[in-house]
Amino acid sequence: MSILHPQESSILEEYSINWTQKLGAGISGPVRVCVKKSTQERLALKILIDRPKARNEIAQALEHCHLLNIAHRDLKPENLLFKDNSLDAPVKLCDFGFAKIDQGDLMTPQFTPYYVAPQVLEAQRRHQKEKSGIIPTSPTPYTYNKSCDLWSLGVIIYVMLCGYPPFYSKHHSRTIPKDMRKKIMTGSFDFPEDEWSQISEMAKDIVRKLLKVKPEERLTIEGVLSHPWLNCTEALDNVLPSAQMMMDKAVVAGIQQAHAEQLANMRIQDLNVSLKPLSSVNNPILRKRKLLGTMPNDSFFINDAENGAEDSNVALEKLRDVIAQCILPQAGENEDEKLNEVMHEAWRFNRDCKLLRDGLQGLNWDGRVFSDRVDRLKLAEIVKQAIEEKTNFEDSQ
Repeated sequence: MSILHPQESSILEEYSINWTQKLGAGISGPVRVCVKKSTQERLALKILIDRPKARNEIAQALEHCHLLNIAHRDLKPENLLFKDNSLDAPVKLCDFGFAKIDQGDLMTPQFTPYYVAPQVLEAQRRHQKEKSGIIPTSPTPYTYNKSCDLWSLGVIIYVMLCGYPPFYSKHHSRTIPKDMRKKIMTGSFDFPEDEWSQISEMAKDIVRKLLKVKPEERLTIEGVLSHPWLNCTEALDNVLPSAQMMMDKAVVAGIQQAHAEQLANMRIQDLNVSLKPLSSVNNPILRKRKLLGTMPNDSFFINDAENGAEDSNVALEKLRDVIAQCILPQAGENEDEKLNEVMHEAWRFNRDCKLLRDGLQGLNWDGRVFSDRVDRLKLAEIVKQAIEEKTNFEDSQ
């Protein structure tokens, strides 16, 4: 029987390592091809990276936020980025667009599907019922707290381990389907044997404790950091199913589309509007159209105290629709026709933007359709620059 001895000199003195070829990747580190210099024998080299686990880094980033009493409110894999392309690159938490200091007054239903906590869905339900008059507006509004981030962390861990979310629906919808909403509100999920048989009980335990419907029963971020799963010194080298699942482009595209639609809906503002006759309208756009002889034939005009701001918001929203169509076109539709449709809508509200006019001229836009096939990424970049220019201009006013 041979006896193993620790390597005292650098492994590079005896072996040539092919850093560009990877045979596999376990949880502890990659397996690479190497050649023993003395015999030219090809071998497999298991590399154990001496660095904190990414899962610790994610939890530590969230701990930093919660110590500052900040709720992120949009935790999801898309908001976890590597700092660079190196093997030991740290993980960073990004996109604080929905973040807010938790002063016991979190009530806005800001979320992304799949990762939303039950309390945030309840806030949305009550908000919609009060808005439609089904229930009276409560003098003490329903609120939630930063524990919503811990629920989202539980969903992220579940996805990282098996490749799909614990709560989902087989029915596509622009909003969260009823069956998926019910699963989230009741905390109904399981660990299917095919994907979870090789995953440790410690991993399942932290998921269970994070996906508790009642916030007071849910792990705190301190509880997460002290959990055995994050502090175990040994990790199994079994291959997780998540990587293979995430290589399925159809699955990933479906998730991205659901995210995009929900975010688009969240941009829509609640407008309290009233109708007034066109004869008494004092709106600069309609005054200009009247002078040009292009006054619309409609009998009424939607009046708002901030008409100018609303016109601008609509214009920006139409531009965002173009970017959404460029990046995530709806499945099963004629993509070129739909792009022409949303671009025409955006053009109606933004034809005064010189940057947009010049950019579209280079893409053969005639005011109604593109005469040639469009480079969608280039179009999205042009529209993005137009949005930034208009936003900066408005901020300076």
